[in-house]
Amino acid sequence: MATVAQDFELEPIVDRPPAGLAVAMALVIVAGFSVQFLMGRSTVHSPLVVHAHALTFMGWVAIFTVQATLGARGMIEQHRRLGRLARAWLVLMIVMGFVVTVRMVRNGNVPFFFRPQHFLIFDPLNVLVFAVFVLFAVSMRHRTDWHSRLQLGAMALLMGPAFGRLLPIPLLVPYAYEASAAACVTFPLIGMGIDLKRTGRAHPAWLVTLGVLAAMVLVGDAITYSPLGDKLYQLATAGSAGAEIPGLEFGSPPSGGLITGR
Repeated sequence: MATVAQDFELEPIVDRPPAGLAVAMALVIVAGFSVQFLMGRSTVHSPLVVHAHALTFMGWVAIFTVQATLGARGMIEQHRRLGRLARAWLVLMIVMGFVVTVRMVRNGNVPFFFRPQHFLIFDPLNVLVFAVFVLFAVSMRHRTDWHSRLQLGAMALLMGPAFGRLLPIPLLVPYAYEASAAACVTFPLIGMGIDLKRTGRAHPAWLVTLGVLAAMVLVGDAITYSPLGDKLYQLATAGSAGAEIPGLEFGSPPSGGLITGR
């Protein structure tokens, strides 16, 4: 990876994507969750842990956007200071991601367009891969061209839930998860297009992002439909209402409308 990074040199003026790309990603995330609220699918009456989860992940969106702006403006010292908070924030995101996922599976409240066992695997896996990818981007901080693109790539990996709220996901069963994951390539492809226009070639960091995204989907599927997936589902749902729900079957659409985050 270091050799590839050394072989790919960009002119200083174009060594990072425009900050507007990060802002656009943040706006898509806000739009996705706002649509849920406006349609009555999210509620302020959700349990406290769900609100904590929402604040944690939206907090990351704010950190990400500010970081991209600081970097674009050359405010490197402020960027580094906020980066320390960002690394600590990753731990909170992993914890909250796991807690809320397991809670939903145990309560039998997984959205009907996902298989419960698949949801139990892909949601935590997504957060873990995202966190590792962010740390990889941090390790490349001395190569601005790589660092900035990998951070954008990490956010792209996290955008499945936002895109899923904008797509007609219930109509995409049994490929609802795959559809939302496929939508995550949108911004890496835009980034590649920007690079091609500026320099005549796409930076390899975007290809790394696309490869990791594909691997994440494939690994999640492999674990879900394996004995390991069965065992994890049994452990997660033991002694709960979720234990009565088949892990690899889709549920029925709720008669009273879908309410997320229960």
